[in-house]
Amino acid sequence: MTSVIRNLYPLSCPLKQYCSIQTPKSYSEFHFSSSEFFHSKQSLRQVSVSVSFNPSGNLDLSLYDEDQDAGKAAPPMPPKEGRYEVVIDNDIIACLDLSPFHSATGITSSNSVKPKELLERTIGFTINYRREDENDPRELSEYPDIRLWFVRVDAMYPWLPVVLDWRAGELARYAAMLVPHQMSMRMGVVFNPEALELFVVQKVFVVYKWLKENDIPMPRLKAKDMARMLGFGIGDDLFDLIDKV
Repeated sequence: MTSVIRNLYPLSCPLKQYCSIQTPKSYSEFHFSSSEFFHSKQSLRQVSVSVSFNPSGNLDLSLYDEDQDAGKAAPPMPPKEGRYEVVIDNDIIACLDLSPFHSATGITSSNSVKPKELLERTIGFTINYRREDENDPRELSEYPDIRLWFVRVDAMYPWLPVVLDWRAGELARYAAMLVPHQMSMRMGVVFNPEALELFVVQKVFVVYKWLKENDIPMPRLKAKDMARMLGFGIGDDLFDLIDKV
């Protein structure tokens, strides 16, 4: 089967027949946000969320990057008005309590999910986390207990990425909770590329099935858009193969 998307991934990629990563020669040249892709320093502008690949696979990155010429990541865009806001704190996180999610979204069971309304309003998270050491430099996505809470909510609702407030950076932050990465002062989140690839393709499988089951129009396009937000292009041949099963 011939892929409809030219693969640009420099590492060994068992999924390259169906997906591609828009990858430059070095991680410092690649920035993408919750709304647009930027492929060169010349065209780089301030964006809402900066998420970068490290194509070499080397995660030994300095927190303070030497190259000061490239622009730093700007703050995220404002949350979407009227979105479902899930507020969690230390106590909620420590108990792996999902009740704030249930209260905010009205989702208490699979029968209570309203897909069209969720897609329209979207979901965001407010994390009120008190650090034991106020000088701890770690980002929220680097705390194991916070990540564990997100692992649980993802296990309960694996289709959740598609209904997040993408433009406010919620999809990028959600991925950071579940995918190995490092933080860069200039580039933001730098994902392990192979781990992110597996995460994205697995979510495409889950989301595409969920959208179809709930009669959401153009499920392929929505699943593709979600993958594209994290730097991946998914070919129609993958969806054709899924639909044959």
